[in-house]
Amino acid sequence: MNNISLIHLSQSHLNLLDTCPPQFQRVYLEQLGTPLSPEKQEKLSWGNQFHQLMQQYELGLSVDLLVAKDKQMQNSLNALINAVPSLRNPSQNSWKEAEHSRTLKFKGYLLTVIYDLLIAKPEKAEILDWKTYLKPENPQKLANNWQTRLYLYILVETSDYLPEQISITYWFVKLPSQPQSLTFFYDKDKHKQNHEDLKVLLNKFENWLNEYIQENINFPHSINCQINCPYSQLLGPEQSTSITLNKAEKNWLSIIEEIQEVSLP
Repeated sequence: MNNISLIHLSQSHLNLLDTCPPQFQRVYLEQLGTPLSPEKQEKLSWGNQFHQLMQQYELGLSVDLLVAKDKQMQNSLNALINAVPSLRNPSQNSWKEAEHSRTLKFKGYLLTVIYDLLIAKPEKAEILDWKTYLKPENPQKLANNWQTRLYLYILVETSDYLPEQISITYWFVKLPSQPQSLTFFYDKDKHKQNHEDLKVLLNKFENWLNEYIQENINFPHSINCQINCPYSQLLGPEQSTSITLNKAEKNWLSIIEEIQEVSLP
C-alpha cells in the first residue's frame, strides 16, 4: 500500500465506505465534514456523557457528579440497571469489562472495536452496547450495520469462542420509554460472509486510496448511490479535490482510531 500502512479502521469507517465512498473521502481525507446542528450536537454530547456514566458505574466509581444536574440521565441509568440483570447481579463465574478494546490485523489494516461492555463466561460471551436513540423500526438495518458485523467478527478472531457462542445486544435507553433491547446471535456462516465482505470492501478501499493519492482520482459513487445514499444530493459525480496529495496523506494518518457512533436513520 505504498507509503501508508497499518491504517486503523473502525465500524464507522466501514459503514461510510460501504454507504458512500465520496463522503468517506470528504469527511476523513479532506476533513470537510458538515458541522452538526445544535440539536444533534446536544444529542451527541448527552450520549457521550451516558457512555462515560456507564463506564464509571462498571468501574465502581461514583457517578453522583455526572447525574447531579441531569435527572433524565439518572432515570436512564436506573432504568437500565433494572432491565439488565448482569448489571445488578453479575455472575460469579464470569469476567466483564467496560470500554473493552480489541484490534485485529486484517489485510494490512488494523480493525479496531470498543465494546461498551463485554461479559465473558466459559460457555459464551456477550457484547452489550448502549444506544441513546430510539429502537429502530427495522432491526435488519442494525443487523447489516458494520458495528454488529465487525464487533462479532473480531471477538471470534481474537478469542477461543466459536461463532455460535457469542452475541451482541443493543440496549436503547432513550426515555420516556423503558429500555428496549435487540439481540443478534452469530454462527459460522455469518462469520464466513463477514470475512469475505471485509476482503472485498478493503480491496476496493486500497484501490481507491492509491488512485486518490497517486493520481488525484476521487472515490467513486456506488451504482445504487442515489437509492441508498443519504449524501447523494450533497456530493455530485463531478466533485473536485481541493487539497494537495501530501495533505491528504497527513490528514488520513492523523485520524483517530475510533469515531463517534452514528445513529441509524
